[in-house]
Amino acid sequence: MTPPTEVFAEAFPRERRRVATDLFALTKPRVVLMVLVTTLVGFYVGSPGPLDFGRLVHALVGTALAAAGMRRTRMRPLPDGRIQPLEALAFGTLVTVAGLAYSVIAVGPLVGLVTLATTVLYLFAYTPLKLRTPFCMIVGAVPGALPPVTGWVAARGEFGAGAWILFSILFLWQLPHTLAIARLYRDDYARAGVRVLPVVDPDGDSTERQIVIGCLALLAAGLLPTVSGLAGVAYFTGALLLGLVFLAFGMAQAVAPSTAAARRVLFASLLYLPALLVLLALDKT
Repeated sequence: MTPPTEVFAEAFPRERRRVATDLFALTKPRVVLMVLVTTLVGFYVGSPGPLDFGRLVHALVGTALAAAGMRRTRMRPLPDGRIQPLEALAFGTLVTVAGLAYSVIAVGPLVGLVTLATTVLYLFAYTPLKLRTPFCMIVGAVPGALPPVTGWVAARGEFGAGAWILFSILFLWQLPHTLAIARLYRDDYARAGVRVLPVVDPDGDSTERQIVIGCLALLAAGLLPTVSGLAGVAYFTGALLLGLVFLAFGMAQAVAPSTAAARRVLFASLLYLPALLVLLALDKT
């Protein structure tokens, strides 16, 4: 029979590993990765000369910490009871504050200000509005579009037209993207009490209309980098094609709404954004 002390010694490291794993899951690493990619693109496009890799690393670290802390309540360890709400709150607060402080100290107060705005809007505007109004999706798209602005400001030390062009692209992309997700998982959102547009729009007319409007606006915004001189003709051509394809999927969903069509809109959105960002990085002027 194994002595109790040995059982405890073997179980304790496993428990610590499980807690560490659950805390890591609370950060929602795949979402944080997407945030970091858009921040990186903003930094690269906003850099007036050779990349300052040290400053880039500092900007990414601060952004990663703040983003990881913001999404602590959206993963399974909390509803499964593996992590207590107070533990998640303490962990998220610590990580978020660390990210804000790091951004201010290592990159600058202006970057810290953008990171703070992102955090406040996400936690104190978007999160409570989810249970009250379908406009939460528009509010939530604002902090979701600020990471490339963070990257731009970190590279230049100031705001500029390019920062807001990147913001507009990310903001508008989120509308058809999140509406497609909400359309697919409308019943789950309804059970959770989250008032996204498809939940309060049972016939779907407004949802499909907003998807098409979002795709149209994104098509126009996606061309602005070339119009403003941030990118060249190759980017313009690629952005036009990507935007037209995305719009075609959105219109197909509006004409004949279905789960399969909404899934195709979601798939198109997941292809559109990384392809557009790669084109922008490759054809930066």
